[in-house]
Amino acid sequence: MADAGKDQTPEGLTHLDERGKARMVDVSGKPVTVREARARARVVMKPSTLKLIVSGEVEKGDVLAVARVAGIMAAKRAGELIPMCHPIAVTSVEADFQVDEADSSITVLVTVKTRDRTGVEMEALTGAAVAALTIYDMCKAVDRSMTVTDLQLLMKTGGRSGTYVRGGDDDPR
Repeated sequence: MADAGKDQTPEGLTHLDERGKARMVDVSGKPVTVREARARARVVMKPSTLKLIVSGEVEKGDVLAVARVAGIMAAKRAGELIPMCHPIAVTSVEADFQVDEADSSITVLVTVKTRDRTGVEMEALTGAAVAALTIYDMCKAVDRSMTVTDLQLLMKTGGRSGTYVRGGDDDPR
């Protein structure tokens, strides 16, 4: 297996070589392990827009059902969208939504799993971002002031770096 330090610049950036040129990291020597990641994004909107979504009255259709499918599809395609992201065998994608009427927002939660040589953080983040953008797209006719915000990794498990869980109020559990 490759030495962990060999694949990093002095600054610890694995996608740059020693001369600062972009590169795709060689993961062929890494062991296959079970890996999981969860990410979220939030869409803030007018209360009237949230009411349309919840009641199923958006003209384009079932916003959350379409956003769920979009998030799943996006997670599976992250390796095609992000230049240095490895294409991996995604084994599971879940996309869920938390409606917050008090804040007039929807939080998108995407969890991705694999059994591979590299993690699924980018897949989870891509899924959450695209699901949130789909909510915006389906509702922009009634609310162009929506904001997609707070895209972040909540947790990841597996691999050499171990487990990461965002702390504080952002804890995903």
